[in-house]
Amino acid sequence: MAKEKTPVTAAVRMLRAEKVDFSDHPYSYEDKGGTAVSSRELGVDEHAVIKTLVMEDDCRKPLIVLMHGDLQVSTKELARVIGVKTVSPCSADTAQKQSGYLVGGTSPFGTRNRMPVYMEENIATLPKIYINGGKRGYLVGMAPAELVRVLKPRLVTVGIR
Repeated sequence: MAKEKTPVTAAVRMLRAEKVDFSDHPYSYEDKGGTAVSSRELGVDEHAVIKTLVMEDDCRKPLIVLMHGDLQVSTKELARVIGVKTVSPCSADTAQKQSGYLVGGTSPFGTRNRMPVYMEENIATLPKIYINGGKRGYLVGMAPAELVRVLKPRLVTVGIR
């Protein structure tokens, strides 16, 4: 079987520019399948698959939240932690406009517009994470320390089951 070529997305270009050691993990994308599908397809724990969520605060300022695939974001707690009235998911159109990526293929790397990044704190304790590489059906694997080095996220504890 021929090895699939690495997609050259804005995320991949940024990772290469930052000299991040990452692995390619293409999989068969299913619409609205989320991290359950990607973890199943790659044979990895859903907790290690990190979802990239584009949200906005009460002033409609966009932000990125990185969360374990098997957890949800407590938007109420996130708003409290970052000092705004509310945080809510933004529309798919707004997410695409701000990130430059289609929903389902959103990466925190190489976004069109710079946005603050908030990361669930214990993601940093995992040995390896899998996060979107900028295309539906394509994750990249890396050490969480690399993500922290490149994105410099603010660590938060806002995950809920």
